[in-house]
Amino acid sequence: MQEDEPIGGDVNAVTKLAEDSRKQMRDEWSAQLMSLGETRDKVVFAQLFSYFAPRVKAYIIRLGMPLATAEEVTQEAMLAVWRKAHMFNSEKAAASTWIFTLARNQCIDRMRREKAVEYELPEEEPDPDQRDNAEHAILAERMQIAIQQLPENQAQVLHLSYYEGKSHSEIAEQLGIPLGSVKSRLRLAFSKLKTYWGEEA
Repeated sequence: MQEDEPIGGDVNAVTKLAEDSRKQMRDEWSAQLMSLGETRDKVVFAQLFSYFAPRVKAYIIRLGMPLATAEEVTQEAMLAVWRKAHMFNSEKAAASTWIFTLARNQCIDRMRREKAVEYELPEEEPDPDQRDNAEHAILAERMQIAIQQLPENQAQVLHLSYYEGKSHSEIAEQLGIPLGSVKSRLRLAFSKLKTYWGEEA
């Protein structure tokens, strides 16, 4: 059998696990953020920073910020998380929604300071929480459809990387496969996703 031929199994099970995993992660990060607001524990903040900073940076870049500016705004956004964690209410929003809203506000502040009209955000913006949830729902649906078209072994490593946030080495250890195989499967999976989503994927 070639390295990236389907290895069997139910892709629907992978997507179901992905949804369950995302909900569990949302609850866990919300609990972490609540804890940070109460304890100001630097270890807890380091965990939040490690997980959310790369995602916030990618989000800011999608909003139209150049890379160098996105890195600065990410630092500002995560600093705001540290300063305002005591204001977080898990009954009103998930940690990710709250943090991405802070990041968006930092983007707006930076754009206003620099008068960077070329980076204006869309005028018609719904409530930030609803917008974030809607965006996640759309991405999740598109990802689910796309994953169903992948060979099982590619879908498996993509799930572990995309939904569970595992590193390549962690995936290799969990699945008992070489690190190169993880990278190969992810590369092929993302190539197929880009084809499915088009050049902007």
